[in-house]
Amino acid sequence: MSRAIETLRAHRDKSGPPIEARFDLNRTGLIGLEFSPITTSLGHLEAKRTTANPQFAGAVVRMFREAGLERGDWVAVGASGSFPGLILATLCAAEALRLRPLVVASLGSSNWGGNHPDWTWIEVSEGLRRDGVLDVGPIAFALGGARDIGADMPAEGREVLEAKIRASGRPFLRETDLAESVAARIALFEASAGGESVRAFVNVGGSYADMGTDGEILKLRPGFNPAADVVVPPVERRGVIQEMARRGIPVIHLLYVKGLCDRYGLPWDPLPLPGSDAMGSASGRSPRPLFLIVYLAGMLAGLGWIAGHALARRPVTT
Repeated sequence: MSRAIETLRAHRDKSGPPIEARFDLNRTGLIGLEFSPITTSLGHLEAKRTTANPQFAGAVVRMFREAGLERGDWVAVGASGSFPGLILATLCAAEALRLRPLVVASLGSSNWGGNHPDWTWIEVSEGLRRDGVLDVGPIAFALGGARDIGADMPAEGREVLEAKIRASGRPFLRETDLAESVAARIALFEASAGGESVRAFVNVGGSYADMGTDGEILKLRPGFNPAADVVVPPVERRGVIQEMARRGIPVIHLLYVKGLCDRYGLPWDPLPLPGSDAMGSASGRSPRPLFLIVYLAGMLAGLGWIAGHALARRPVTT
C-alpha cells in the first residue's frame, strides 16, 4: 500500500489533479475535495486521512485471517468511492494473501473521498494498473449516492460519471429497486467467480445497495463479523451485506473509522504516516473531541432517518 501511495502521488504531481497539501497532509493522493458535482453526502476529512494509512492494509489482512480465508479464495467487495484508502487497503491485503477480489465500485463520494471528477476510483485503479502496482479493475460500476443511482447529485455530476462508466466498458448497475440492485450484484459476483464459492464479503463505505435500509445495520461491528452476527431483515430492506450473511458468508465492515481504529489498534489521523521513510515514525494524534461529537451526531441522525423511513412504510394496525 505504501508503494501504491507513492505511485498515486507521482501521478498527481506529474499530470494532476494537484494534491492539496493543506488538506492531504501526508500527500497520499487519496484525499479529494470538500465539494464537487459528484459529492453525495457529508464526510469528515480526518476520517479520510486516517484510512490513507498503509497500516490499514495490515489490519485488513488480520480481518481476512479472522474470516479463515486461504490463498485463491474469492472475496466480493462492495466499494463506495467515499473511502479510496479503504478500497486500496482491501486490495493490497488481498494481494498479500493471494486472494481473488471481485469489486463492484460506486463512484460517487462523500466530502474529501474519491469525489474529484478527474480522480475517481477509475483513474486511481487505472494508474496503479499501468505502473504494475495493482491490477484489480472493478467488475462493474454504479453511480453511488442516494439509491445508488446518484439521486442526490446534480445532473452535471451524474453525466460525468455515466460517461466514465460507459468509456470503461464495464457493466453499469442502475436498478432503482433495492432488491433488484442486490440481486444484480450477487449475480455478478457469482458469475465472475465462475461457479466457485465467494468466501467473504467486504463492505467499504455506506453504499445504499450494500447497506440496505434496515436500522440494525448501524449496529454492525466495524471490521470482521461472522455471518451469524449479522441481523438479516426482510428482502425489501436487505442490502448485499445481509444477503451475503444469509448465505453464511462472513462480512468485513469498513465504515465506522474510529471504531476500526479502536478495534485494530490503528492511529487516528497520523502525521506523518507511521513508518514513513521520509519523515520517520510517529504515533497518531488523539481524536478531536468536537469531531467525535459531530461524527456521533451524524450516526444518530442516520439511525433516526432509517427508523423513520421504516415506520413510514409499516402498515397501520389497530
